Amino acid sequence: MSKRLQVILNDQELAEIQQAARREQMTTAEWVRQALRATRRARPRSDLNNKLRVVRSAARHSFATADIDQMLSEIERGYSGGRSR
Repeated sequence: MSKRLQVILNDQELAEIQQAARREQMTTAEWVRQALRATRRARPRSDLNNKLRVVRSAARHSFATADIDQMLSEIERGYSGGRSR
Protein backbone atom coordinates (compact mmCIF):
# COMPACT_ATOMS: atom_id res chain seq x y z
CA MET A 1 0.00 0.00 0.00
CA SER A 2 1.29 3.46 -0.84
CA LYS A 3 1.06 6.43 1.48
CA ARG A 4 1.37 10.13 0.78
CA LEU A 5 4.07 12.14 2.54
CA GLN A 6 3.82 15.91 2.73
CA VAL A 7 7.03 17.86 3.24
CA ILE A 8 7.15 21.62 3.63
CA LEU A 9 10.09 23.28 1.85
CA ASN A 10 11.00 26.89 1.38
CA ASP A 11 10.92 28.26 -2.16
CA GLN A 12 14.69 27.98 -2.66
CA GLU A 13 14.85 24.35 -1.52
CA LEU A 14 11.95 23.36 -3.76
CA ALA A 15 13.48 25.16 -6.75
CA GLU A 16 16.81 23.35 -6.24
CA ILE A 17 15.09 19.96 -6.00
CA GLN A 18 12.99 20.65 -9.08
CA GLN A 19 16.10 21.70 -11.00
CA ALA A 20 17.92 18.52 -9.94
CA ALA A 21 14.94 16.43 -11.06
CA ARG A 22 14.87 18.16 -14.45
CA ARG A 23 18.60 17.48 -14.90
CA GLU A 24 17.91 13.78 -14.27
CA GLN A 25 14.85 13.92 -16.56
CA MET A 26 12.44 12.70 -13.91
CA THR A 27 9.56 14.07 -11.92
CA THR A 28 10.23 15.88 -8.69
CA ALA A 29 8.38 13.15 -6.79
CA GLU A 30 10.51 10.38 -8.33
CA TRP A 31 13.72 12.32 -7.66
CA VAL A 32 12.72 12.73 -3.99
CA ARG A 33 11.80 9.01 -3.69
CA GLN A 34 15.18 8.00 -5.12
CA ALA A 35 17.04 10.45 -2.88
CA LEU A 36 15.27 9.07 0.20
CA ARG A 37 16.01 5.46 -0.83
CA ALA A 38 19.69 6.26 -1.42
CA THR A 39 19.95 7.95 1.97
CA ARG A 40 18.31 5.01 3.74
CA ARG A 41 20.70 2.56 2.05
CA ALA A 42 23.71 4.67 3.07
CA ARG A 43 22.74 4.63 6.75
CA PRO A 44 23.83 1.73 8.94
CA ARG A 45 20.97 -0.57 9.87
CA SER A 46 22.38 -1.44 13.28
CA ASP A 47 21.80 0.98 16.11
CA LEU A 48 24.56 2.51 18.18
CA ASN A 49 23.58 0.71 21.39
CA ASN A 50 23.89 -2.67 19.70
CA LYS A 51 27.34 -1.78 18.34
CA LEU A 52 28.50 -0.64 21.77
CA ARG A 53 27.19 -3.85 23.36
CA VAL A 54 29.18 -5.96 20.88
CA VAL A 55 32.39 -3.94 21.38
CA ARG A 56 32.07 -4.09 25.15
CA SER A 57 31.48 -7.83 24.99
CA ALA A 58 34.60 -8.33 22.87
CA ALA A 59 36.66 -6.12 25.18
CA ARG A 60 35.93 -8.41 28.13
CA HIS A 61 37.93 -11.22 26.50
CA SER A 62 41.65 -11.70 26.91
CA PHE A 63 43.72 -12.69 23.90
CA ALA A 64 47.40 -13.48 23.58
CA THR A 65 49.39 -10.53 22.32
CA ALA A 66 52.98 -9.68 21.52
CA ASP A 67 55.07 -6.72 20.58
CA ILE A 68 53.96 -5.51 17.14
CA ASP A 69 57.48 -5.59 15.73
CA GLN A 70 57.90 -9.18 16.94
CA MET A 71 54.57 -10.23 15.39
CA LEU A 72 55.40 -8.59 12.06
CA SER A 73 58.83 -10.24 12.05
CA GLU A 74 57.28 -13.66 12.68
CA ILE A 75 54.73 -13.10 9.92
CA GLU A 76 57.44 -12.08 7.46
CA ARG A 77 59.56 -15.13 8.35
CA GLY A 78 56.52 -17.30 7.66
CA TYR A 79 55.99 -15.70 4.25
CA SER A 80 59.66 -16.00 3.27
CA GLY A 81 59.87 -19.67 4.14
CA GLY A 82 62.02 -19.11 7.22
CA ARG A 83 60.00 -21.70 9.15
CA SER A 84 60.45 -25.38 8.60
CA ARG A 85 57.36 -27.45 7.91
